[in-house]
Amino acid sequence: MDLIEKALEFETRKKRGLTTSDRVKLSREAKALILGLNEIYKEKKDAKIMDIMKRLTVIKQKAEKRLKGMPSI
Repeated sequence: MDLIEKALEFETRKKRGLTTSDRVKLSREAKALILGLNEIYKEKKDAKIMDIMKRLTVIKQKAEKRLKGMPSI
């Protein structure tokens, strides 16, 4: 269950004052964790794993939203 521990540590990590490259790394790491957890979820069907994946997805979406910037009107 090392992957779950990594995901929980990732959630508690500081996410303020990040540079653009830090946000890219954050997004990529979140994606890798989500895909890894998804493989575990396929086997075990544990709702706790699904909750972790959902929380990581929110973090990933926020980082990507910031990377894309404001849409032009």
